[in-house]
Amino acid sequence: MMWQWIAGGFVLGLFGSMHCVGMCGPLAMALPVHHRSHMKRFAALLLYQLGRIVTYASLGLLFGFAGRHIYIAGFQQWFSIGMGMLIFILLIQYYCYKKNIQPAFMLAFYKKVQGVIITLLRSEKHRFSYLLLGMANGLLPCGMVYVAIAAALTGSTVGEGVLFMAMFGLGTLPAMMAIGYFGTSLSFSVRQAMRKAVPYGIALMAVVLILRGMNLGIPFISPVLQSAPGAAVECHN
Repeated sequence: MMWQWIAGGFVLGLFGSMHCVGMCGPLAMALPVHHRSHMKRFAALLLYQLGRIVTYASLGLLFGFAGRHIYIAGFQQWFSIGMGMLIFILLIQYYCYKKNIQPAFMLAFYKKVQGVIITLLRSEKHRFSYLLLGMANGLLPCGMVYVAIAAALTGSTVGEGVLFMAMFGLGTLPAMMAIGYFGTSLSFSVRQAMRKAVPYGIALMAVVLILRGMNLGIPFISPVLQSAPGAAVECHN
């Protein structure tokens, strides 16, 4: 089933890149690379995007570990359904009522990350500053990253969480490289149209998580989730 996590993460990343272009595109276009030669510009942008993927994979490790414990506890099925419903609730809150639920401690954390980004932008001549900048960018608030984390939490192994988040990052790579390299050549109206399609992709992922938890036996969509290995049964003669 590992390839399903590969495909799922990559497809979510491709679809999520529509959101990334609208939200993170301005930061990508603001990177001080346009004065460089074509090869150096490409290398700097690639390091920046790889930094994001490293952060996403690290988040996959963290939440994959949590998901593994949920699986061992025997709650994976209901947790998958619950995460799907939570995504629906947050989607309605954000797009219908324009409310963004953000705990105070996360806001403080994001301000520190923004400070790190500003510092790195000022030291862009350092060889690895773009990689570090991308890693910091991966920690900024992003609805699509939250959706990907929710999916990673429903895995049964740590590897599934890491793989899903890494493939999610790779899925965003083509669009983010394009917006960083070509800059403002992508019109604002096109970026707005891409952003409008994002809620449908988020809703689709929520449906998939709910169906996955329902154990309907539908291949690729709602396969029967294996129960966690319980304690060994001792036989006494």
